[in-house]
Amino acid sequence: MTRVPLFLAVLTTVAFAADKPFAIQVVDEATGRGVPMVELETMDNQLYVTDSAGRVAFNEPGQMNMPVWFSMRSHGYEFPTDGFGMTGQRFTTAPGGNSVVKIKRQNIAERLCRLTGQGIYRDSVLLGEKVPLAEPLTDGGVVGQDSVQAVVYRGRIFWLWGDTMRMSYPLGNFRTSCAWSDLPDKGGLPPEQGVNLHYITDKDGFAKEMCPLEHKEGVVWLFGLAVVRDDKGEERLIAHYSRRGGLDKKFEHGIAVFNDEKEIFERAATLPMNEKWRFPRGRVTPIREGDTDYLYFGDAGPCIRVPARLSDVCDPSKYEAWTYIGATGPRRRADGSLDFAWRKDAPPAESPEEARLVQHHLIKPEECRVMPEDVATHQRIELHEGSVYWNAYRQRWVLIAVQHGGKPSFLGEVWYAESAAPTGPWTHAVKIVTHNQYSFYNPTQHPFFDEDGGRKIYFEGTYSFTFSGRKDRTPHYDYNQILYRLDLSDPRLKPAQE
Repeated sequence: MTRVPLFLAVLTTVAFAADKPFAIQVVDEATGRGVPMVELETMDNQLYVTDSAGRVAFNEPGQMNMPVWFSMRSHGYEFPTDGFGMTGQRFTTAPGGNSVVKIKRQNIAERLCRLTGQGIYRDSVLLGEKVPLAEPLTDGGVVGQDSVQAVVYRGRIFWLWGDTMRMSYPLGNFRTSCAWSDLPDKGGLPPEQGVNLHYITDKDGFAKEMCPLEHKEGVVWLFGLAVVRDDKGEERLIAHYSRRGGLDKKFEHGIAVFNDEKEIFERAATLPMNEKWRFPRGRVTPIREGDTDYLYFGDAGPCIRVPARLSDVCDPSKYEAWTYIGATGPRRRADGSLDFAWRKDAPPAESPEEARLVQHHLIKPEECRVMPEDVATHQRIELHEGSVYWNAYRQRWVLIAVQHGGKPSFLGEVWYAESAAPTGPWTHAVKIVTHNQYSFYNPTQHPFFDEDGGRKIYFEGTYSFTFSGRKDRTPHYDYNQILYRLDLSDPRLKPAQE
């Protein structure tokens, strides 16, 4: 047997140890759970961001086996400070060593993990830690994804996103990406660990164009994802499609239906270009009233409905708006109250319109349907996008939406409100997530993730520097989906429950 000289064995051991990163884990002091998306920056401006387990694998040449100061920051959290008021902590970065930092959460909602993009559990993998995802590093070739929608369709969760960025080139898929996953009680992961997504891909392994259409000009966005019944009583997956040249220019729009065999959305009906509201949009809420199943929807809370049948969804004459808008101004009853009703001949009363009516003194702030009062400041909140679902724990309809024109982020302040009806009014709201000049838009709750009889609910949104005014982007996390959990028994939510 050949013996390895002692000095070679020592050198090999030292080299191996030097290759092992120093582990830093940032945890929520209240739960002990790792906090994702915490930024740690060294004195020479090397930036590290915790993965979905709250870990950083540090192995910077020239900065090992010595004290290293890390400045720390993250939206909605407080960090330890020293006697000079410096926010952060100093570690002796021994290879193979580890340290834990406890931070205090200011957000009412708890940040859990990133659901899309590259390197979701990057640092945990580098550290040799066990991770829950089947694809913890790269899935479907996806680097970034915009604006999620998800519904339970034929026993599984069907996921849909907008523009999708790829690893190999600056231009990605701009005609919608989709994936499947299993429900938590049918083989899926607990939502706090993430989601094992099974992307629908092309031959190159990258997320497939899900609404290709024959016209090549423009991007294709799908919103209003929902499940309806066709004339045979079969489930069909539908959405509103819009082929456009950016946010302001639209080439065509209509209703698309999912072809289960081809795994693409196909045009089912084309709508007039001047049709502004008679089509599914935002996040759809299925509601049964009497003997009729409806789809309810709207930008910041349901205010439009249509029977949940494929033929009706394709027929603009079947849509109704919950509104008081009249030809010459707000309609009022004999007692002076706003005359809300389901109407086919008038547009819905949504947050931007209500903001305009308040500005022109045509309605009072307290009459607004979707401009709730901030319980802390008593200021009115103009909501932008969100979702509404029935909550069994609260026995109320729950709204989670982002504010338009908020502070400290223009499109990143997320609010919670409740109402006895899916159409509101939403009178009071509590802020549950804040961002420091960073966007978190198009948030949506996932009711299929509800736990403890609805006491714990889950929502996600698009984390992006777009619309924020910032030029720097958070590595790994920018333009991706971040999942949060909200405990509805939290006493800080009580003002919105009254």
